[in-house]
Amino acid sequence: MPTKLRNILDLTRDVQAAAGMGATVEQVNDLLGRAVEALGRLVPFDLATIMELEGEELAVRVARGALAGPAVERHRLRLQDFPAIQKLLRDDHARAFRESDHRDGDGDAFDGVLDLPHGHSCMVVPLRVKSDALGIMTFDRRVCQEYAPAVVELADVFGKLLAVAMSYGEQSALLKRLGDQLVEQNRLLGERVEGRVEACSMLEACRSPAMLQVVHLARQVAAAGTPVLVTGETGTGKEVLANAIHGWSPRAGRPLVGINCAALPPNLIESELFGHVKGAFSGATAQRMGRFQAANSGTLFLDEIGELPVDLQAKILRALQEGCFEPVGSDRTVRVDVRLIAATNLDLLAAVASGRFRQDLYYRLAVFPIHVPPLRNRREDVAGIAASFLASLARRTGRGPWRLSERALRWLEEQEWRGNVRELVNALERATILSRGAELDLAASADLAAGAPPLCAPAPDAAEGPLPTLEEMERRHIRRALELTGGRLYGPAGSARLLGINPSTLRSRMQKLGLGRARDHRATGRTSS
Repeated sequence: MPTKLRNILDLTRDVQAAAGMGATVEQVNDLLGRAVEALGRLVPFDLATIMELEGEELAVRVARGALAGPAVERHRLRLQDFPAIQKLLRDDHARAFRESDHRDGDGDAFDGVLDLPHGHSCMVVPLRVKSDALGIMTFDRRVCQEYAPAVVELADVFGKLLAVAMSYGEQSALLKRLGDQLVEQNRLLGERVEGRVEACSMLEACRSPAMLQVVHLARQVAAAGTPVLVTGETGTGKEVLANAIHGWSPRAGRPLVGINCAALPPNLIESELFGHVKGAFSGATAQRMGRFQAANSGTLFLDEIGELPVDLQAKILRALQEGCFEPVGSDRTVRVDVRLIAATNLDLLAAVASGRFRQDLYYRLAVFPIHVPPLRNRREDVAGIAASFLASLARRTGRGPWRLSERALRWLEEQEWRGNVRELVNALERATILSRGAELDLAASADLAAGAPPLCAPAPDAAEGPLPTLEEMERRHIRRALELTGGRLYGPAGSARLLGINPSTLRSRMQKLGLGRARDHRATGRTSS
């Protein structure tokens, strides 16, 4: 066997062996490039590429030769535009193209990218394993001379060997990705399972009409897989609702992965969401999986989504619409199946109007909006939330159990709870620490909280104008409720139930505030104006 051919075969075995040992994609690409370069001693070229099949497109994976460069490396071909290449992939035979083939057929694969002379040397080699098409290998020269049949046959043999080596690489890379994903998902799943059960239990303990409607909507959308936008004040339990929606969904056995978009610096959020490759930026010493990939086949919860940088919102939108993204520093597309739940305490429509939030992303997220009312508007839920939290705390800590007297429950229901459910559970946890017996001493907890710095309402921002009147705030609140219910007043899905007031009272307030007319879909199905 000639030395040059032996070297080429050795390199293909190297690719296969490296892939079998779980080499990275970059390592396999380097070996593929070296194999192509070695083949150049027998098949002369100015440009040789390995193009990988991605759906209905071919994308350059490896490029070598004097004509290789960034424009070539970014090049993609739509198969539907190249019937001859489609046929070549089916027939599994290399082919040298003549000038007449390009003139009367597909055209050259690198038209618009390279300025090659008419009649230049051009060859395409299919890369297949059994019935699977992996892609093609291309060879181009500036000279106007057709590749000889013996050279085409040699390249065809090499292509079959290289395809086998590549298939090992793909299988190994897939197994490694799945292994990494499984480890990460198992870790997250262990953290979330208990929280998911507790979330469902806490919501099912609610008794207020407003929260019964929230739970009803959450159960309906849970099975659909639709994106959900959860709104409400800080501390109302938006993350609890997200956990419950996931727990009631067909994805309950898969991970719920969460991230607080306001808790990370803007330069790190993209890496956290989409992952990165080694060397993508300073400090990226190893490849890392992002939250989107860790949530594959499960649910991703984006808390405080209104804090996302605008330049990152486009990438989030693409991941939602197309189910794919590129990790930071990588040009390889990762495909995922993720159900998204987002939460915010901001008015996203106002953020859209001010240019701080993309309108297309808002409407993609707000397919099914659910508003969680503040605790002060649903005092009937305080007892159930307290009992559920205390039972959960006893299970987690091994302490307790604790009980609340009737007087303590009345005291809890009378508080304003400006911090909503979060403030309530903080008060209860303090009480379990300070109380000596099973009956909680809420007075001691209140005294301790009173010693903390007072919560002050932030001063109005001069740039946003003067503080709105109570009448204007009421108008905005009712308008928001009407938006969430599609203008419906009556019934379990109506604005009156959501706001916790009588429908007639709501109609009177709307007339006084000049809010116009709404849809009156009553239980009988009759419509009136």
